[in-house]
Amino acid sequence: MPIGLHPVPAPESGVGLDSPQSVVEAFLAALAAKDAETADALIDDDIEYVNVSLPAVRGRSEFGRVLALLSRPGTGFEVYLHSIAAEGSTVLTERTDVVVIGSVRIQFWVWGRFEVRDGAITLWRDSFDFVDIARATVRGLIGVALPSLRPVSPSDTKAAPGR
Repeated sequence: MPIGLHPVPAPESGVGLDSPQSVVEAFLAALAAKDAETADALIDDDIEYVNVSLPAVRGRSEFGRVLALLSRPGTGFEVYLHSIAAEGSTVLTERTDVVVIGSVRIQFWVWGRFEVRDGAITLWRDSFDFVDIARATVRGLIGVALPSLRPVSPSDTKAAPGR
């Protein structure tokens, strides 16, 4: 599945990965496509993955366990980029992320920072609001019983992230 607001096709074996921003876009596209092999190829052996205020995940092995969660049957991940900016090896994103578990759609805003060295992500740090996550979870659960309240994918970059 392509990234929503800024569609990014999965790269053909390394083609077009000439900048930190293109590495991050390809990585997010791979996650959304459940392409763990491509996602794994775009991370450094010593990656550090941090959801701010939660314990960090360090190294390819630990990160592989995170990737495995997204690959479970009945689960899904979508990402919609509202904006992306890069300076040197740092890439910043403002996104709407969607975690799908069965028929529950949990949609929330995220700000992310990625560090890319030699074509591989060495740091992925996401910040979000736990109240927003809780609200998104409740809305996702209610949306199972009342589909009209189920969150819909953002339609353009001006849409409020997470709504």
